[in-house]
Amino acid sequence: MAVKMRLKRMGYKRHPFYRVIVADARSPRDGRFIEEIGTYDPNQEPSVVKIDEELAKKWLANGAQPTDTVAKLLKQAGIEK
Repeated sequence: MAVKMRLKRMGYKRHPFYRVIVADARSPRDGRFIEEIGTYDPNQEPSVVKIDEELAKKWLANGAQPTDTVAKLLKQAGIEK
């Protein structure tokens, strides 16, 4: 099973709010997921990123592949592979 760390869009029209989730690569963007590991709010100035470092490191160690955007957010939060 290919596992990805990606964003799930929340919020209302033109006011996005994202949750950083771990999901099967085949599931839809806002569909079923395995675990929520953080949030990302681009509406704030500067944007707010909150990621559970322990969970993120656990999933990276287990082989979860972050998307490009999530990889940037992890780097911003100070979490490296």
